[in-house]
Amino acid sequence: MTAPELATMAEVGALAAIHAAGFPPGMAWRAGDISGLMEMGGCFVLWWPGDAFIMCRLGGDEAEVLTLATAPPARRQGLAGRLLDAAIEACRGLGAGALFLEVGAGNAAAQALYCAAGFTEVARRPRYYADGTDAIVMTLRLS
Repeated sequence: MTAPELATMAEVGALAAIHAAGFPPGMAWRAGDISGLMEMGGCFVLWWPGDAFIMCRLGGDEAEVLTLATAPPARRQGLAGRLLDAAIEACRGLGAGALFLEVGAGNAAAQALYCAAGFTEVARRPRYYADGTDAIVMTLRLS
């Protein structure tokens, strides 16, 4: 498989469709949510059209994974891991010394993905998500 592409504002609708397919109702981001983040400085999106994407934001010497979404038909093919690896390298190349993310405490598959990439838990945010689920804050040192 080729490297993921850098998404542009022209793909916002397709990104929102992937997010809607990949997240439970009420937790998916709409096109306006995605475009608003993409318009912010330091934000980039890597994706495989129609299948999966990762959105990151850089600020100073830190970066954050804002979301990682895979459409159900494209799951269990290693796309999320390859996107995460590409985002890690992009953040490292842009000078970030650390990469942070939040993941739902009940999302064992995502936690396993992040742990396999070297992320470690650094904090918890009680009842962070709309459904009352805690968020696990994880970090990966890049330098």
